[in-house]
Amino acid sequence: MRKQIAAANWKMNLTYLEGQQLLGDILENDLGSKVHHEVIFAVPFPYLIMAKEKTTSLKNYFIAAQNCSNKKSGAYTGEVSVDMLDSINIKHCIIGHSERREYFKESNQMLAEKLNLLLEKNITPIFCCGEPLDIREANTQNSFVETQLKESLFHLSADEIKKVVIAYEPIWAIGTGKTASTEQAQEMHAHLRSVLASQYGAEVADEISILYGGSVKANNAKEIFACPDVDGGLVGGASLVALDFIEIIKALK
Repeated sequence: MRKQIAAANWKMNLTYLEGQQLLGDILENDLGSKVHHEVIFAVPFPYLIMAKEKTTSLKNYFIAAQNCSNKKSGAYTGEVSVDMLDSINIKHCIIGHSERREYFKESNQMLAEKLNLLLEKNITPIFCCGEPLDIREANTQNSFVETQLKESLFHLSADEIKKVVIAYEPIWAIGTGKTASTEQAQEMHAHLRSVLASQYGAEVADEISILYGGSVKANNAKEIFACPDVDGGLVGGASLVALDFIEIIKALK
């Protein structure tokens, strides 16, 4: 079975002490993670080592960075390199989140560069893709997201693409309270898998976890995760509430 993943994206939230408390409240619950389950906490850079220490002895729990530089090193004040993440044993990293694409003008080519650096260090990229409202309203979301995959991922070999986790985020449903219907989520996830299959074959495509990331909550996670091509969620606001994120973890297949 493909990895079923509950990934928390804290974004730019919580103080250090609040982050410690939240992690403690979640981790003290014995969630009985199955072998095919993974729980990932994408925390702000200053909290990576603290979070890593809290989860080191736990099985199936991982810490992710929320971003990395597309440059290996050098005079890039304020940036964090893949080598830096590797040096503190961080093995997951979100790239291409819609907020990074919009606010920091990250291009598909830049994300391809980040992917290459991450894979060189065996760090799992959580690659975000998704369409804004105007694209959805024009009914061109399939070709829009297909282009994101092709321009950022399709230079990878079959062995490399299997190391990537994809997160589909309908941008119009992030932080808006709107959620894609289960039919819309499944339809896009199935399309993404078909695009991967056309490039790499069905066998490879069936191994890649595709997460849904658009206002996942405790009360809708089970229904969304039940879709056959949805392999968990990349969770924003609900991941900042321990009881809510615990329910989301429990909702994994």
